[in-house]
Amino acid sequence: MYVGLSGGIGSGKSTIASMFAKLGAEVIDADSIAREVIAIGTPGLEQVVAAFGASILDASGGIDRGFLAQLVFADRTKLTTLEQIIHPLVISRLAEIRSAAPADAVVIYDTPLLVEKQMMPDFDAVVIVLAKTELRVERLIARGLNRTDISNRIANQATDDERTAAATFVIHNDGSLLEAEAQVAKVWSALTS
Repeated sequence: MYVGLSGGIGSGKSTIASMFAKLGAEVIDADSIAREVIAIGTPGLEQVVAAFGASILDASGGIDRGFLAQLVFADRTKLTTLEQIIHPLVISRLAEIRSAAPADAVVIYDTPLLVEKQMMPDFDAVVIVLAKTELRVERLIARGLNRTDISNRIANQATDDERTAAATFVIHNDGSLLEAEAQVAKVWSALTS
């Protein structure tokens, strides 16, 4: 079974993904793949530098992710350019990873842009993680993002209503970890029964 997992930035999607992994899911993280395909020495890095210039590189020669994020989330055209470079590379790498998974596995693809990219038909089920905007902002500030950056990122993502409309299952991640685990267990039971 192939399951899409998504939610807005700061919703706790990665925490939910780790809960599914503990239950036995094969979790594939889109953000990790995106970092991998533009790592130092990759053709992806060369393409991003060609599009945005060497000013996006840090002292080690890798991408300064914070700087690049500020750049693209403040300008939708630049965001589109970055996505046109990264998404085909991610899709290709994802196919390699999926083909290596056992045939009977529940494979969960943890991706922030599932709804924005209208990927719902690719999955047997879609799990959406929701959390109140104020809580998401608090979580993101604790991770070191500033309010302007947070607002720009949220503005470039699907709304909770759009995500809910795409969902097979919704997990509300506003409460305790135990409450989240209970919801994940119910979804896991439905996915594996």
